[in-house]
Amino acid sequence: MLSRTPALRRLPQRLVPAGAVPHLLLGLLFFVVYAVIGVIRHVRYASMSWDLAIFVQEVRQYASLHAPVVSVKGPGYNILGDHFSPVLALLAPAYRVFPTPVTLLVAQAALFASSIPIVSSTAAAFVSRSKSLAVGVAYGLSWGLQRGVDFDFHEICFAVPLSALALRNIILRRWYRAAAWAAALVLVKEDMGMTVVAIALVLILLRQYALGAVLAAFGTGMLILTVKVVIPHFNPNGHYDYASKLRGGSSTGAPLDLVHGFLFTEIKLQTLGYLLLITAFLALRSPLVLVAVPTLLWRFASSDSAYWGMDWHYNAVLMPVLFLALIDAVRRCEAYPTPVWLRAYATQAVVPAVTAISLVLCPAMGLPVAGLFMPSTYARNAGRLTALRTAVATVPDGATVEANVPLLAHLAPRTTPFWIGTAVGAPRYVALDLSTGWSDPPESAAGYGESLHPGVRYAVVFDEQHVQVAKRVD
Repeated sequence: MLSRTPALRRLPQRLVPAGAVPHLLLGLLFFVVYAVIGVIRHVRYASMSWDLAIFVQEVRQYASLHAPVVSVKGPGYNILGDHFSPVLALLAPAYRVFPTPVTLLVAQAALFASSIPIVSSTAAAFVSRSKSLAVGVAYGLSWGLQRGVDFDFHEICFAVPLSALALRNIILRRWYRAAAWAAALVLVKEDMGMTVVAIALVLILLRQYALGAVLAAFGTGMLILTVKVVIPHFNPNGHYDYASKLRGGSSTGAPLDLVHGFLFTEIKLQTLGYLLLITAFLALRSPLVLVAVPTLLWRFASSDSAYWGMDWHYNAVLMPVLFLALIDAVRRCEAYPTPVWLRAYATQAVVPAVTAISLVLCPAMGLPVAGLFMPSTYARNAGRLTALRTAVATVPDGATVEANVPLLAHLAPRTTPFWIGTAVGAPRYVALDLSTGWSDPPESAAGYGESLHPGVRYAVVFDEQHVQVAKRVD
């Protein structure tokens, strides 16, 4: 027994190299922070959109071994007809054990946080440990990642660590690993096929011609297959709904309007400026920055202005691209002939600069990490929260219910919920928070239900704190 003790003691060191421990601890710290942000928003009934309810219902269906039919999008709506995101089925086992929206929020926090040690440990190959951890902190605090954490839940949380792994392996010249991680992105969302092609282009620029060509063909093929075949097959209208939005923000679609709308919109220029600012502009020295282009192209080409700016989750997937491009730029400035001033900037000044920028932007942009230090984040309106919880509990398991955003995600685990106005036939219940999200709030949930479903009568069965539940009168 004594002779085996040293081997047993060495086992943890083999599983987790000593040099990786600080990076893993940094990731664990941010996991806790991200999870707290997401869970606080949820328990306060402060969902930002219907997305969390949609994904809860989708994962719930996978966990029950059913097709991902999501009533929140519409009766009988197979969500694969909206976006191609089969990767979400990976959350089904965890949801089966813990059937609550919190499971998705914690999983998202873990996925976002898992990319932090990938970024910081990659930096450690080229800068000191302290500087690499500073890069990890700057990345973890980056505004795009924080906006993603703050936005309930979205499938792009899978794309963040996958992109980080693909680009890390490019920097470390592990070409086949990079291609494998990049190829997995097509399971996250249909537009990721364009990102795969961009990664393939980087491989070609780095003289990995055959591998790059194969990966480009794969990414292009999957993009065409999902947008032209798979999604229209499941879509109730037989087409890809988002294709109609690609008009560059122009109301006419004329070529000159497209160019002007794409390049010279203030909000788009602001987004670009802040994206480059977080790496102190040095990311532009790396070809990896090209991987950010497809995401920006489809967003800026859209007529939906919600895609252009710095809110929501749309910039989260760009964060690992930019920070790994920064690391690659530092490597290039050391490895190749570079002006003296630029080499000094890259090797001495850029890490403190990006760390300071991320720290300053937290309070300046009102990011959620800064909010964790504000008492208002933890302030509770006990009466309102009790009313919201009671309203949700009033709707029995399995019932059909139309609801608005604050209640949808909480109803999704155990009812058949519909977004208000989308149900075909009168649902059994109508549950509304009348104090949030209305320009002209209705007087009662019963009256609103009757206006949506003429000829059907509803009676209010719960009414407190401007939260009402109405039940259909048969």
